[in-house]
Amino acid sequence: MRIAPEPHHDPRGLFARLFCPIEWAAAGLAPFSPVQMNLSRNPTLHTLRGLHLQHPAHAEAKLVRVTQGRIFDVALDLRPESPTYLQWAGVELDAEGMQALFIPAGCAHGFLSLAPDTDVLYLMDRAHVPNQGRGVRWDDPRFAIAWPAEPVLMDARDASWPDWTN
Repeated sequence: MRIAPEPHHDPRGLFARLFCPIEWAAAGLAPFSPVQMNLSRNPTLHTLRGLHLQHPAHAEAKLVRVTQGRIFDVALDLRPESPTYLQWAGVELDAEGMQALFIPAGCAHGFLSLAPDTDVLYLMDRAHVPNQGRGVRWDDPRFAIAWPAEPVLMDARDASWPDWTN
């Protein structure tokens, strides 16, 4: 789900509330209480990160926002009970637009940087548990994600995840 702030402009610049649990609840969105914040710095254009998720007992919901640069952000629904199971959604996020993508627990997440020197900020609803991660290969034919460009830089683990079976 894409979330857009309502910036208030004046001669000094702008002010925007980027997360407010009261407004979140008033909009009918599921509760989201961040306990961890992460930064991903990506100096190289077309850096790919993901697709990552935690094993179900440690599944994390995320609110992802770009603070510098631009990305193509992808969420892949791997929740068997979901009506959008095995479907993906991709959106462009950039620092100028200030929009965020909410990714529910149980969905894999990944992104491709569309500008050099891109910073991505994550709010997480639970602390990361090492050694509980798993992944989906970015180009798994089962999902046919329409990335806007070929990656030029990625982690070897992200390039070698096996085809998804579930």
